[in-house]
Amino acid sequence: MIHLLGKSNSLFNQFISEIRDEVVQKDSLRFRRNLERVGEIFAYEISKHLDYKTQDITTPLGVAKVPTMVQQPVLATILRAGLPLHQGLLNFFDQGENCFISAYRKYDDDGEFHIEFEYISSPSVDDKIVILSDPMLATGASMEIGYRALREKGTPKHVHMVSVIASQEGVDYLVKKMPHNNYTLWIGAIDQEMTPKSYIVPGLGDAGDLAYGIKIDSKKTHNR
Repeated sequence: MIHLLGKSNSLFNQFISEIRDEVVQKDSLRFRRNLERVGEIFAYEISKHLDYKTQDITTPLGVAKVPTMVQQPVLATILRAGLPLHQGLLNFFDQGENCFISAYRKYDDDGEFHIEFEYISSPSVDDKIVILSDPMLATGASMEIGYRALREKGTPKHVHMVSVIASQEGVDYLVKKMPHNNYTLWIGAIDQEMTPKSYIVPGLGDAGDLAYGIKIDSKKTHNR
C-alpha cells in the first residue's frame, strides 16, 4: 500500500514547497521545523490506520466513551537526516518508544557507493507497529537496510515507512524488495529522475546538510 500525501491540495504541500525552495532552505531552523511539521501530518494520517478501543474517560461532569489507541508505535529513524522528521512524528506519538539507526553512504575509490549499516539503538519491535522514517527515498537501499536492521530486534506486526521526497526508482525498489503484507509506504512527493550519484531531481538537496550544516566529505568518510 502506498499513500501519496501530496496528491491532494492541503497545507502539507505548502510545507513541501518551502522544504524544496533553495531560498527558504538557507534558514536551517525553518528547514528543520518544516520537516518536523511534515512529520506531524504524517503521524496524524498514519494514526487513522492504527488499532483503537473504546475507553470510559471520567470528566468533571460525567463519563465519556472515547476511542483511544491500543498501542503507540515504535518510532525509528535513520541518522542524521531523519531527526527532524522523527521529532514531528514523536510530537504526536509522544508515548512511543524510539529507535535510531546509523547507516550511511560509503564511497568506494571509483566514486561508487553502497549503504553501510553501522549501529542500531532500539527496543524490541516484536509484534509492534513501527514507523521507519528517512526524509529522502532515493535508491531505496537505506530504507531496506533500516528495515533489515529492525528485524534484528524482533518481527514487527507492521512497518509504516515514511519519506518526504522519493524517486520513482526508490519506490519501485521497495515494492520489489519488501514483504507486501508487512509494510505501508507513506510519501510526500515522488520525483521521476535521479542524478548519476543517486540524488533525486528536482528533490531538495542534502537533507542532513540543510538541517545540521555541511559535513566534510571524501570517498573514505561517512556521507550522512
